[in-house]
Amino acid sequence: MMMNDEAPLRTGGTAQVPPFDPELAAVLATVGPGEPLTLAGLEARQQRDAAARPRPTIGELQDDGRFEVVELRAPAADGSEVALVSARPAGVAGPLPLLYYLHGGGMIMGNAWSVLPRLLREWALPLQLAVISVEYRLAPKARYLEPVEDCYAGLVWAAEHAAALGLDMDRVILGGKSAGGGLAAALALLTRDRGGPAPIGQLLLSPMLDDRGDTFSSHQLADHDPWDRAANAVAWQALLGDRYGAADLSPYAAPARATELSSLPPAYLEVGSAETFRDEAVAYANAIWQAGGDAELHVWPGAFHGFDTIAPQAAISRDARDARSRWLRRILGR
Repeated sequence: MMMNDEAPLRTGGTAQVPPFDPELAAVLATVGPGEPLTLAGLEARQQRDAAARPRPTIGELQDDGRFEVVELRAPAADGSEVALVSARPAGVAGPLPLLYYLHGGGMIMGNAWSVLPRLLREWALPLQLAVISVEYRLAPKARYLEPVEDCYAGLVWAAEHAAALGLDMDRVILGGKSAGGGLAAALALLTRDRGGPAPIGQLLLSPMLDDRGDTFSSHQLADHDPWDRAANAVAWQALLGDRYGAADLSPYAAPARATELSSLPPAYLEVGSAETFRDEAVAYANAIWQAGGDAELHVWPGAFHGFDTIAPQAAISRDARDARSRWLRRILGR
């Protein structure tokens, strides 16, 4: 990873790179530069990532009986199945509000199980939430709209089985981080347009929204952010295939392409000032406001992509977690 003070821009000039938060920078320096991501090496990279991040078992997720956890299967649009991991605080009577969560990983990595320990600890228990984490199909085996269609199919299935699952479908929040944040935004658009289950909020954490890779921040942070424009381009190419760069790309694949953002649930958008996705997240919040919608935007100074995962004990990471929890409490209390 380059750590010089300037980054090349598409205009041919240079721009100063926003400084990293000192605590974050210190932790990032111990991690070192990540392995370059390429299309040719993607399958091997996926295999190494899966081996390095083993999925927690159901027993581990149950955490000595603190949580009820079950794996479910929902029919996908193409006749296959979507795996859902449903978890809730143990022994809580009555239907619970639902956080319908989509994991990160650039559409090419990650799984529904590994994100659950943090979600259960930080939100499910203190807020008395049920959580469903979705194992959507990954690119390049899944292409174009298959991942968001998987997410939609799981949401519809959960709504149809809400009574059996103990879910209050009048209080559903869509959430996700990075690729999952982009999928949550896309799912909010898709369920609005199809008249599907109506969420009351969308929690978009460092969302991956724009396939075009031409924002100022994507150039400014090239070779600086742990997830930079080169890695982002590989991920989008893996997802979109021959649709990559298409002028008429569906907003259900890349929500930044949406031209109609009215009638969406309240949104929480979070991004770092030293992050590739900064400008697309800010632009999306602004577009929601311009459409008459409700959006709360946090730009964490000196934060890079995945800052709270890499440096969870940093003060700014703790502040970010607190802000998310406060927003969730407000939305659930409305």
